[in-house]
Amino acid sequence: MSGIHPSAVIEPGAVIGEGVSIGPFAVIGPEVTLGTGVVVKSHAVVTGWTEIGAQTEIFPFACVGEIPQDLKYRGERTRLIVGARCRIRECATLNTGTEGGGGVTRVGDDCLLMTGAHVGHDASLGNRVILANQVAIAGHCQIGDDVIIGGLSGVHQWVRVGQGAIIGAVTMVTNDVLPHGLVQGPRGVLDGLNLVGLKRRGISRAEITALRAAYQMLAQGEGSFLDRARRLAEETDSPHVREMTDFILSATDRSFLTPK
Repeated sequence: MSGIHPSAVIEPGAVIGEGVSIGPFAVIGPEVTLGTGVVVKSHAVVTGWTEIGAQTEIFPFACVGEIPQDLKYRGERTRLIVGARCRIRECATLNTGTEGGGGVTRVGDDCLLMTGAHVGHDASLGNRVILANQVAIAGHCQIGDDVIIGGLSGVHQWVRVGQGAIIGAVTMVTNDVLPHGLVQGPRGVLDGLNLVGLKRRGISRAEITALRAAYQMLAQGEGSFLDRARRLAEETDSPHVREMTDFILSATDRSFLTPK
């Protein structure tokens, strides 16, 4: 049975799942769907055409599902979809999509969005993503599974961050980041592979060795960066290296942070 504080505002039309808890002075909009066991704490706002997955927890003063911060937005009906078991901490902001960007902002399962984090319109976050305090994800970004972004960092619009990458604190990322890349410095320099993350996820030593060799080839091989990636794609039998080359050779609106 839902536990709703009498001071909460639940607008007509909202769909409230079983076992949902809504705290004092929270506001739930008319097109919101809260899945089973969702917790919305005091003073949080969930609005717009927004779907929140089961067991997700939204902390005080978070604003989830408001309209995009985009001057081109003209009131079109767009969505925000948040997965299961996410934690959206205090003062985080997540916007719905725009018609020009596909109309949907997505956050995967088991994500942690810390205090003041922002997810812009039409962005897509994979599963198990961690955004530390005050991280800003601009519109249209694509963030892969298992990505960690350090506090006070920003990701420029349309940038892709590949699976398993880690971005250090106080970093501005303006170009695509390779899967399992390690990025640090004020202007976002690719400084190796996220070896700690690979080991923590149980990636085999053979696969890590293959990734390190691939990284060196991309850094020092003959021809352009794309030429090296194409050659690597033809030669590798490693699924993780294949993931990296597929990422490089797929369509993008940005250039890449390239290995030193």
